[in-house]
Amino acid sequence: MTQYRLTPLADALPSTVPFVGPETQERAMGRAFDARLGANENVFGPSPRAIEAMAQAQQWMYGDPESHDLRAALAAHHGISPANIIVGEGIDGLLGYLVRLMVTEGDAVVTSDGAYPTFNYHVAGFGGVLHKVPYAGDHEDPAALFAKAAEVDAKLVYLANPDNPMGSWHEGPVISSALEALPKGCLLVLDEAYIDCAPEGTAPEGTAPDLVADDPRLIRMRTFSKAHGLAGARVGYAIGAPDLITAFGKVRNHFGMNRAAQAGALAALQDSDWLAHVQARIAEARDRIAQIAADNGLVALPSAANFVAIDCGADGSFAKAVLDGLVARGVFVRMPFAAPQNRCIRVSCGTPENLDAFAAALPGALEDAKKG
Repeated sequence: MTQYRLTPLADALPSTVPFVGPETQERAMGRAFDARLGANENVFGPSPRAIEAMAQAQQWMYGDPESHDLRAALAAHHGISPANIIVGEGIDGLLGYLVRLMVTEGDAVVTSDGAYPTFNYHVAGFGGVLHKVPYAGDHEDPAALFAKAAEVDAKLVYLANPDNPMGSWHEGPVISSALEALPKGCLLVLDEAYIDCAPEGTAPEGTAPDLVADDPRLIRMRTFSKAHGLAGARVGYAIGAPDLITAFGKVRNHFGMNRAAQAGALAALQDSDWLAHVQARIAEARDRIAQIAADNGLVALPSAANFVAIDCGADGSFAKAVLDGLVARGVFVRMPFAAPQNRCIRVSCGTPENLDAFAAALPGALEDAKKG
């Protein structure tokens, strides 16, 4: 048998992935899901203008390795310089590049216990040492994250706002104030994947902190996968200080962005009416999910994302039984990975038909879970 000469680090890594895709589950079941409500995709779809732009893209050409037009449009949209923006293959791809730039074997990295596992996957892949802090209630805890970062001399600290998997959020001034305690030499990775789904809030700046793009203490991650409905196209971008943005050029896949995705994202950015339409549909779906939960004696947590966490009222084993019951009934959902948040299931916003299927399946799933 051939012995492949993997690096010692790669050879020691477990053969796991952050998420098992719904397609994998469908193949195992031998049937398609009736309602796909587990991946936080935007079932309302992208802007018709984005669909048209992608269809007309000249696919025989490689994508522009600089994503020039998209970066220029994003810069104008945010009132910053193109030098502050890097475009990549979704936030997942950008997180991988960032960790490659910053983390080597033994370096400390801080995150919340139960937060986005793909970030952890990248850190492990480059030999970093993860240090985790618990949620405070059902919110990520910036003060605790930054205190832990100081304690372990972390290079990176990860914080999502709004949060996945709980849907909770902090208003912008909370993040801005907490950032004053970030230790010197540590970079905050602020994942704002769901920021376009968030409420405006009581603060003037809403959920997004009012921080200059050149602030060397943080890098902000944004995506077209959620509110813009382009998850399949894989388009994300990061906002940061120019020196940090330039460093991505040392490790990124320069032809990783395909031409159709670039065209679709540019068209989506320019269609504010469609974005407003989707935001309204997301809000309606959140309300419907909360009502379905209440109808079944469960509690839906407040959400600023395109999903809702539903407290199943017991422990992680019970929530997993509810999830399994839903999956067996053709409804794909997910749940948080860590206690005590794993008392919940997480349900993505869907069409009325999707949520009808969820409403029909939930009572039986709960009954089965109660029987043990």
